[in-house]
Amino acid sequence: MRRLRLLLLLVFLVAEGLTTPLPAAGFILARATRTALAAQESTRVRTIQFESKLIGKSLPYNVLLPADYDQAATKMKRYPVLYLLHGLTGHYTNWLEHTRLADYAMPYDLIIIMPEGNDGWYTDSTTTPTDKYESYILRELIPDVEKRFRVDGKRESRAIAGLSMGGYGALKFGVKYPEMFAFAGSMSGALGAASWTESDLRGLQFIWRTLLPVFGPENSPTRAANDVDKLYRELPADRIAALPYVYLDCGTEDPLLPSNRGLADILVSRKIPHEYRQLPGNHSWKYWDAQVQEVLRITAKKLRSL
Repeated sequence: MRRLRLLLLLVFLVAEGLTTPLPAAGFILARATRTALAAQESTRVRTIQFESKLIGKSLPYNVLLPADYDQAATKMKRYPVLYLLHGLTGHYTNWLEHTRLADYAMPYDLIIIMPEGNDGWYTDSTTTPTDKYESYILRELIPDVEKRFRVDGKRESRAIAGLSMGGYGALKFGVKYPEMFAFAGSMSGALGAASWTESDLRGLQFIWRTLLPVFGPENSPTRAANDVDKLYRELPADRIAALPYVYLDCGTEDPLLPSNRGLADILVSRKIPHEYRQLPGNHSWKYWDAQVQEVLRITAKKLRSL
Protein backbone atom coordinates (compact mmCIF):
# COMPACT_ATOMS: atom_id res chain seq x y z
CA MET A 1 0.00 0.00 0.00
CA ARG A 2 2.85 2.38 0.86
CA ARG A 3 4.39 1.72 -2.57
CA LEU A 4 1.02 2.41 -4.24
CA ARG A 5 0.77 5.75 -2.44
CA LEU A 6 4.28 6.72 -3.47
CA LEU A 7 3.47 5.81 -7.06
CA LEU A 8 0.29 7.88 -6.94
CA LEU A 9 2.25 10.81 -5.55
CA LEU A 10 4.67 10.55 -8.46
CA VAL A 11 1.72 10.27 -10.84
CA PHE A 12 0.29 13.62 -9.88
CA LEU A 13 3.63 15.40 -9.61
CA VAL A 14 4.70 14.31 -13.09
CA ALA A 15 1.23 14.78 -14.52
CA GLU A 16 1.17 18.53 -14.34
CA GLY A 17 4.75 19.44 -15.09
CA LEU A 18 5.99 19.65 -11.50
CA THR A 19 8.81 17.36 -12.51
CA THR A 20 10.85 17.44 -15.71
CA PRO A 21 8.70 17.47 -18.86
CA LEU A 22 9.65 15.91 -22.17
CA PRO A 23 13.36 15.36 -22.69
CA ALA A 24 14.85 18.23 -24.61
CA ALA A 25 16.56 15.78 -26.94
CA GLY A 26 13.18 14.86 -28.37
CA PHE A 27 12.70 18.40 -29.62
CA ILE A 28 16.06 19.28 -31.13
CA LEU A 29 15.43 21.32 -34.27
CA ALA A 30 17.63 23.58 -36.34
CA ARG A 31 17.42 27.20 -35.17
CA ALA A 32 15.80 28.39 -38.40
CA THR A 33 13.22 25.61 -38.25
CA ARG A 34 12.36 26.39 -34.63
CA THR A 35 11.95 30.06 -35.47
CA ALA A 36 9.70 29.31 -38.42
CA LEU A 37 7.55 26.92 -36.39
CA ALA A 38 7.23 29.41 -33.54
CA ALA A 39 6.14 32.16 -35.91
CA GLN A 40 3.58 29.87 -37.53
CA GLU A 41 2.24 28.70 -34.18
CA SER A 42 1.85 32.27 -32.91
CA THR A 43 -0.61 32.99 -35.72
CA ARG A 44 -2.66 29.89 -34.89
CA VAL A 45 -2.87 30.23 -31.09
CA ARG A 46 -5.34 32.61 -29.45
CA THR A 47 -5.82 33.10 -25.73
CA ILE A 48 -9.30 34.13 -24.62
CA GLN A 49 -9.66 35.80 -21.22
CA PHE A 50 -13.11 34.51 -20.39
CA GLU A 51 -14.95 35.84 -17.34
CA SER A 52 -17.11 33.06 -15.96
CA LYS A 53 -20.36 34.19 -14.36
CA LEU A 54 -20.96 30.71 -12.95
CA ILE A 55 -17.61 30.51 -11.18
CA GLY A 56 -17.12 34.22 -10.62
CA LYS A 57 -13.59 34.59 -11.94
CA SER A 58 -11.49 34.60 -15.08
CA LEU A 59 -11.02 31.21 -16.73
CA PRO A 60 -8.77 31.76 -19.76
CA TYR A 61 -8.63 29.21 -22.53
CA ASN A 62 -6.23 28.59 -25.38
CA VAL A 63 -7.40 28.04 -28.94
CA LEU A 64 -5.34 26.27 -31.58
CA LEU A 65 -6.69 27.11 -35.02
CA PRO A 66 -6.29 25.13 -38.26
CA ALA A 67 -3.50 26.24 -40.55
CA ASP A 68 -5.93 27.66 -43.14
CA TYR A 69 -8.32 29.35 -40.70
CA ASP A 70 -7.43 32.93 -41.69
CA GLN A 71 -7.03 32.36 -45.41
CA ALA A 72 -9.43 34.24 -47.64
CA ALA A 73 -10.58 31.07 -49.34
CA THR A 74 -11.82 29.59 -46.05
CA LYS A 75 -13.57 32.60 -44.52
CA MET A 76 -16.95 30.87 -44.77
CA LYS A 77 -15.69 27.47 -43.67
CA ARG A 78 -16.79 25.98 -40.35
CA TYR A 79 -14.64 23.51 -38.46
CA PRO A 80 -15.13 20.63 -36.03
CA VAL A 81 -13.80 21.14 -32.53
CA LEU A 82 -11.88 19.13 -29.94
CA TYR A 83 -11.99 20.19 -26.28
CA LEU A 84 -8.71 19.05 -24.72
CA LEU A 85 -8.64 18.96 -20.91
CA HIS A 86 -5.64 19.23 -18.58
CA GLY A 87 -4.92 17.21 -15.45
CA LEU A 88 -4.77 17.83 -11.71
CA THR A 89 -2.67 20.87 -10.63
CA GLY A 90 -2.39 21.74 -14.31
CA HIS A 91 -3.63 24.64 -16.39
CA TYR A 92 -4.90 25.55 -19.84
CA THR A 93 -1.35 26.21 -21.06
CA ASN A 94 -0.06 22.67 -20.42
CA TRP A 95 -0.76 21.06 -23.78
CA LEU A 96 1.13 23.70 -25.76
CA GLU A 97 3.95 23.89 -23.21
CA HIS A 98 4.67 20.18 -22.81
CA THR A 99 3.76 18.58 -26.16
CA ARG A 100 4.16 19.32 -29.86
CA LEU A 101 0.41 19.60 -30.23
CA ALA A 102 0.63 22.56 -32.62
CA ASP A 103 2.80 20.52 -34.99
CA TYR A 104 0.71 17.38 -34.71
CA ALA A 105 -2.53 19.27 -35.43
CA MET A 106 -1.25 20.75 -38.70
CA PRO A 107 -2.72 18.07 -41.01
CA TYR A 108 -6.20 18.37 -39.50
CA ASP A 109 -9.00 20.85 -40.15
CA LEU A 110 -9.73 21.00 -36.45
CA ILE A 111 -10.14 23.74 -33.84
CA ILE A 112 -8.65 22.65 -30.51
CA ILE A 113 -9.84 24.31 -27.30
CA MET A 114 -7.77 23.98 -24.11
CA PRO A 115 -9.82 25.29 -21.16
CA GLU A 116 -8.81 26.18 -17.63
CA GLY A 117 -10.26 23.66 -15.20
CA ASN A 118 -8.11 24.38 -12.13
CA ASP A 119 -8.43 21.44 -9.70
CA GLY A 120 -12.18 21.21 -10.09
CA TRP A 121 -12.33 17.68 -11.57
CA TYR A 122 -14.65 19.05 -14.30
CA THR A 123 -17.49 18.54 -11.83
CA ASP A 124 -19.97 20.79 -10.01
CA SER A 125 -18.77 20.89 -6.40
CA THR A 126 -21.02 19.51 -3.71
CA THR A 127 -19.66 21.96 -1.10
CA THR A 128 -18.69 25.16 -2.96
CA PRO A 129 -21.64 26.66 -4.87
CA THR A 130 -19.44 28.68 -7.23
CA ASP A 131 -17.19 25.76 -8.26
CA LYS A 132 -19.30 24.56 -11.16
CA TYR A 133 -16.67 23.23 -13.54
CA GLU A 134 -19.04 20.82 -15.27
CA SER A 135 -21.67 23.48 -15.87
CA TYR A 136 -18.96 25.91 -16.96
CA ILE A 137 -17.84 23.63 -19.81
CA LEU A 138 -21.37 23.00 -21.01
CA ARG A 139 -23.13 26.31 -20.38
CA GLU A 140 -20.39 28.89 -20.81
CA LEU A 141 -17.29 27.58 -22.56
CA ILE A 142 -18.89 25.73 -25.47
CA PRO A 143 -21.37 28.55 -26.28
CA ASP A 144 -18.55 31.13 -26.09
CA VAL A 145 -16.32 29.12 -28.42
CA GLU A 146 -19.14 28.69 -30.91
CA LYS A 147 -19.87 32.42 -30.83
CA ARG A 148 -16.26 33.56 -31.28
CA PHE A 149 -14.98 31.02 -33.81
CA ARG A 150 -16.26 29.39 -36.99
CA VAL A 151 -17.18 26.16 -35.28
CA ASP A 152 -19.51 23.58 -36.74
CA GLY A 153 -21.83 23.37 -33.75
CA LYS A 154 -23.37 20.00 -34.50
CA ARG A 155 -22.86 17.09 -32.12
CA GLU A 156 -21.22 15.11 -34.93
CA SER A 157 -18.47 17.75 -35.11
CA ARG A 158 -17.67 18.00 -31.39
CA ALA A 159 -15.16 15.88 -29.42
CA ILE A 160 -13.71 15.96 -25.91
CA ALA A 161 -10.56 14.34 -24.52
CA GLY A 162 -8.00 14.81 -21.79
CA LEU A 163 -5.23 13.40 -19.64
CA SER A 164 -5.43 12.11 -16.05
CA MET A 165 -8.06 14.33 -14.34
CA GLY A 166 -8.98 15.52 -17.84
CA GLY A 167 -9.39 11.94 -19.05
CA TYR A 168 -11.81 11.35 -16.19
CA GLY A 169 -13.68 14.51 -17.13
CA ALA A 170 -13.87 13.67 -20.83
CA LEU A 171 -15.30 10.17 -20.33
CA LYS A 172 -17.73 11.54 -17.74
CA PHE A 173 -18.97 14.20 -20.17
CA GLY A 174 -19.33 11.51 -22.82
CA VAL A 175 -21.64 9.31 -20.78
CA LYS A 176 -23.59 12.07 -19.02
CA TYR A 177 -24.10 14.25 -22.11
CA PRO A 178 -23.95 11.94 -25.14
CA GLU A 179 -26.06 14.38 -27.13
CA MET A 180 -23.16 16.85 -26.98
CA PHE A 181 -20.20 14.79 -28.20
CA ALA A 182 -19.41 12.32 -30.98
CA PHE A 183 -16.09 11.26 -29.45
CA ALA A 184 -14.77 11.07 -25.87
CA GLY A 185 -11.14 10.15 -25.20
CA SER A 186 -8.99 9.55 -22.14
CA MET A 187 -5.21 9.31 -21.80
CA SER A 188 -4.12 7.80 -18.45
CA GLY A 189 -7.47 8.73 -16.96
CA ALA A 190 -7.87 9.14 -13.19
CA LEU A 191 -11.09 7.23 -13.65
CA GLY A 192 -11.62 6.26 -10.01
CA ALA A 193 -11.58 9.81 -8.68
CA ALA A 194 -15.20 9.88 -7.55
CA SER A 195 -14.75 6.68 -5.55
CA TRP A 196 -11.37 7.40 -3.92
CA THR A 197 -11.54 7.75 -0.14
CA GLU A 198 -9.27 9.45 2.36
CA SER A 199 -7.83 6.09 3.38
CA ASP A 200 -7.03 5.33 -0.25
CA LEU A 201 -4.99 8.52 -0.34
CA ARG A 202 -3.38 8.42 3.10
CA GLY A 203 -0.16 10.38 2.84
CA LEU A 204 -1.43 12.14 -0.28
CA GLN A 205 -3.44 14.87 1.37
CA PHE A 206 -2.89 17.34 -1.45
CA ILE A 207 -4.94 15.06 -3.73
CA TRP A 208 -7.59 14.44 -1.09
CA ARG A 209 -7.92 18.20 -0.51
CA THR A 210 -9.01 18.58 -4.12
CA LEU A 211 -11.44 15.65 -4.03
CA LEU A 212 -13.37 16.24 -0.81
CA PRO A 213 -14.74 19.71 -1.70
CA VAL A 214 -15.82 18.46 -5.12
CA PHE A 215 -17.30 15.04 -4.37
CA GLY A 216 -18.05 15.23 -0.65
CA PRO A 217 -17.84 12.34 1.81
CA GLU A 218 -18.12 8.67 0.95
CA ASN A 219 -21.53 7.64 -0.41
CA SER A 220 -22.50 11.23 -1.24
CA PRO A 221 -24.97 11.74 -4.11
CA THR A 222 -22.33 13.75 -5.98
CA ARG A 223 -19.96 10.78 -5.92
CA ALA A 224 -22.62 8.44 -7.30
CA ALA A 225 -23.64 10.94 -9.99
CA ASN A 226 -20.05 11.33 -11.20
CA ASP A 227 -18.60 7.83 -10.78
CA VAL A 228 -17.45 6.92 -14.29
CA ASP A 229 -17.53 3.15 -13.73
CA LYS A 230 -21.03 3.34 -12.27
CA LEU A 231 -22.30 5.58 -15.05
CA TYR A 232 -21.15 3.23 -17.83
CA ARG A 233 -22.01 0.06 -15.93
CA GLU A 234 -25.57 1.14 -15.10
CA LEU A 235 -26.38 2.96 -18.33
CA PRO A 236 -29.76 1.76 -19.63
CA ALA A 237 -29.30 -0.55 -22.61
CA ASP A 238 -31.50 1.61 -24.83
CA ARG A 239 -29.09 4.56 -24.37
CA ILE A 240 -25.92 2.79 -25.44
CA ALA A 241 -26.43 3.53 -29.13
CA ALA A 242 -26.50 7.26 -28.36
CA LEU A 243 -23.07 7.31 -26.70
CA PRO A 244 -20.06 8.95 -28.32
CA TYR A 245 -17.28 6.65 -29.48
CA VAL A 246 -15.02 6.02 -26.47
CA TYR A 247 -11.24 5.86 -26.53
CA LEU A 248 -9.01 5.17 -23.53
CA ASP A 249 -5.37 4.29 -23.08
CA CYS A 250 -2.91 3.87 -20.22
CA GLY A 251 0.77 3.12 -19.82
CA THR A 252 1.77 -0.32 -18.56
CA GLU A 253 3.95 1.31 -15.88
CA ASP A 254 1.17 3.66 -14.76
CA PRO A 255 -0.39 3.02 -11.30
CA LEU A 256 -3.76 3.97 -12.84
CA LEU A 257 -3.63 1.01 -15.22
CA PRO A 258 -5.95 -1.26 -13.15
CA SER A 259 -8.76 1.31 -13.10
CA ASN A 260 -8.41 1.86 -16.84
CA ARG A 261 -8.54 -1.88 -17.46
CA GLY A 262 -11.58 -2.03 -15.21
CA LEU A 263 -13.50 0.49 -17.26
CA ALA A 264 -12.44 -1.24 -20.47
CA ASP A 265 -13.92 -4.47 -19.08
CA ILE A 266 -17.19 -2.67 -18.37
CA LEU A 267 -17.28 -1.29 -21.92
CA VAL A 268 -16.72 -4.78 -23.31
CA SER A 269 -19.41 -6.33 -21.11
CA ARG A 270 -21.93 -3.62 -22.09
CA LYS A 271 -20.96 -3.86 -25.79
CA ILE A 272 -20.20 -0.14 -25.87
CA PRO A 273 -18.20 0.82 -28.99
CA HIS A 274 -14.73 1.78 -27.86
CA GLU A 275 -11.00 1.36 -28.31
CA TYR A 276 -8.70 0.53 -25.39
CA ARG A 277 -4.92 0.48 -25.51
CA GLN A 278 -2.27 -0.24 -22.92
CA LEU A 279 1.18 0.70 -24.09
CA PRO A 280 4.70 0.91 -22.66
CA GLY A 281 5.00 4.08 -20.62
CA ASN A 282 4.15 5.83 -17.38
CA HIS A 283 2.13 8.83 -16.22
CA SER A 284 4.25 11.43 -17.97
CA TRP A 285 4.34 14.06 -20.67
CA LYS A 286 6.51 11.82 -22.82
CA TYR A 287 3.65 9.31 -22.89
CA TRP A 288 0.98 11.97 -23.55
CA ASP A 289 3.00 13.61 -26.29
CA ALA A 290 2.85 10.29 -28.14
CA GLN A 291 -0.78 9.52 -27.36
CA VAL A 292 -2.24 12.90 -28.20
CA GLN A 293 -1.23 12.14 -31.77
CA GLU A 294 -3.50 9.09 -31.67
CA VAL A 295 -6.31 11.12 -30.14
CA LEU A 296 -6.06 13.58 -33.03
CA ARG A 297 -6.05 10.76 -35.57
CA ILE A 298 -9.11 9.05 -34.08
CA THR A 299 -10.91 12.37 -33.64
CA ALA A 300 -10.37 13.07 -37.33
CA LYS A 301 -11.78 9.65 -38.16
CA LYS A 302 -14.85 9.93 -35.93
CA LEU A 303 -15.97 13.52 -36.47
CA ARG A 304 -18.18 13.83 -39.50
CA SER A 305 -16.89 17.19 -40.74
CA LEU A 306 -13.21 16.22 -40.94
